Amino acid sequence: MNDIRAGTILVAEAFPEARRPAYKLTIDFGTEIGIKRSSAQITERYTPGQLRGMQVLAVIDLGPKTIARFTSEVLVLGLPDDRGNVVLLRPDAPVSNGAKVY
Repeated sequence: MNDIRAGTILVAEAFPEARRPAYKLTIDFGTEIGIKRSSAQITERYTPGQLRGMQVLAVIDLGPKTIARFTSEVLVLGLPDDRGNVVLLRPDAPVSNGAKVY
């Protein structure tokens, strides 16, 4: 089973170099794990302003992946809506950054 943790998005910015519309995310996973970055194709449902401060769930142990010269370190999790757009998985109440999904 992969290591899935909660983190808070600190920065969300456009990623124009990506083949498909995406954001570059900077996510705080607490003192044990630290700050990690991710690329996420979530532009259809979210704006950068909506994402800042949002807690999300992410897989943190897949290893880095380079996308258009950007290193994505974690995979933010989501499910497709009825149009195929990603709906982010997130806690329904605040939790500590780095909290582990069991």
